[in-house]
Amino acid sequence: MKLRDATLADVPRISALLRALTALGKRTRPDDEAFVRSHYVENRANVACTVAEDDAGRVLGFQVLSVATAGNPWGVTPGWGIIGTHIGPDAARKGVGRALFGVSRAAAQRAGLAHIDASIGATNDEGLGYYDAMGFETYRTPEGRICKRFDVPPA
Repeated sequence: MKLRDATLADVPRISALLRALTALGKRTRPDDEAFVRSHYVENRANVACTVAEDDAGRVLGFQVLSVATAGNPWGVTPGWGIIGTHIGPDAARKGVGRALFGVSRAAAQRAGLAHIDASIGATNDEGLGYYDAMGFETYRTPEGRICKRFDVPPA
């Protein structure tokens, strides 16, 4: 598995991965290329957007870490990190998410973030289990979501 920064060339493959998750009922947000480009790959608030790919160049998953701004749709405290993790259906439970979080955690430390928020759908047992395994702890539960916090250790 290779981990690297996402580029515009990845947008179609990331969008395809998200469409597969949507088809399985594991995603409700947009999955089109324009959304991927603006919200993930070219988001100016990004600290990191990392792709995991196999030896053939197939995207196994990706993770985005951005800085929360005032008025963000998740209600995250401005200045905190906001993380999103998306793993392809056939790559789940193979260490992809753990590897991606290693990159994001180091990026958060370099950026001086103190906390990272993960807002997960309340019925997304896989996502909740993943963030628990990464060391996130529940800190609030707005309607339909469970918000978990990771306290970033100093670099």
